[in-house]
Amino acid sequence: MEQDEIYLVDLWRIFSREWKWFVGVLLLTLACTYAFAHLVKRQWESTAWIQIGQVGQVPGGQNPLVEPLARVLERLQMVPFQNEIMKSLGFAPTSAEAQLFRKSMKLEPLPYAGPLIRMNVRGFSQEQAIAMANATVAQLHLLHQRLEQLPTKSAQARLVEVQGDLQTALADRDRFMQASAAGDGKNTRDPLLANMLLSSKNDEIRNLQQAKNDLLDRLGPVYTFETSMPWPAYVPDKQAFPNPELTYGIGVLLAFFLASLATLARSATRRSA
Repeated sequence: MEQDEIYLVDLWRIFSREWKWFVGVLLLTLACTYAFAHLVKRQWESTAWIQIGQVGQVPGGQNPLVEPLARVLERLQMVPFQNEIMKSLGFAPTSAEAQLFRKSMKLEPLPYAGPLIRMNVRGFSQEQAIAMANATVAQLHLLHQRLEQLPTKSAQARLVEVQGDLQTALADRDRFMQASAAGDGKNTRDPLLANMLLSSKNDEIRNLQQAKNDLLDRLGPVYTFETSMPWPAYVPDKQAFPNPELTYGIGVLLAFFLASLATLARSATRRSA
């Protein structure tokens, strides 16, 4: 206990004798912290949600998504794809904005929510952060538009084919109904055969109508849609970097630590001299 008291007294004497070093390093570190907080480029972070497009009418067992979720995540992190995004915004691949975009991109897959991808990117202003998020989704949308053209055209061609078969079946049913009512044997040998054909045609029409409705539902906006953002990109009013509270807190702690270290080092140098 006495040794601790003597140590504290000696420490107090050191700081009393070398106070100029303590105050000087303390003020210098605080000044550097202040300069850093005011001169460093501020960054804002935007959050966007990407909904991957899909085509509802696909062969059985295949994923209706235009591009699988894992492949989209890999594509978004590819440097050539990111360079195309920066090019659309007018930034060179080696610009500070492009470097910040690549460095700050964070992707979180949400497979049970759409699926969706939550994306975070940073810019040197709120407007720039939102523009980067929108440009990313726009570039992905253009790519997915080309990928979904073939399955969409195939589904639409199938719908046209079903509608044509349905019109033909309806026309045949009208003829069978006329033959069954008239019983003149013009189209069939007897009314009984006409009734049998009419019943079979009604079943065919029912199946075709069901297939048509199913295709219309699958090609509707519920099951077939393009890649987009379900909600607008969001940027908080508070900047993401530098954080003023965190910056000044670390600066104050670092200032006291360096000032104390400099004071003890000066005292040791004086004693050795």
